[in-house]
Amino acid sequence: MTDALYDVLGGAAPLRQLVDRFYQLMDTLPEAWDVRKLHPDDLGGSADKLFMFLSGWLGGPPLFVERYGHPRLRARHLPFSIGVRERDQWMLCMRQAMDEQIDDPRLRAAVLDALASLADHMRNRAEAPVTTPQE
Repeated sequence: MTDALYDVLGGAAPLRQLVDRFYQLMDTLPEAWDVRKLHPDDLGGSADKLFMFLSGWLGGPPLFVERYGHPRLRARHLPFSIGVRERDQWMLCMRQAMDEQIDDPRLRAAVLDALASLADHMRNRAEAPVTTPQE
């Protein structure tokens, strides 16, 4: 794809719908509780910031940068303990929102792959490796 993903998604309105659905899922899915509790009670500000960030990140208007400066995502997330569980719960909500909002499977896969790398980069908690019991 040579066009910006922002344009291929359809621009601001579909991106806003995606972000709003993502936070609805985070707010209601019991299996997303660990990542939900890292957010404020009112998810409106979080939704606005994610929308602005994704706008620029996907090749559209750099709304987040214009308002807040460089995203410095990892630094901004350091106050929150983010491990594999929180990453996976965030991706669960995003995957479901994308499944519902993006019809094109190639587009959905491209955005999800990029977001999976980004979500993994946000992890900041050391975790013990998983071990299997000895037989």
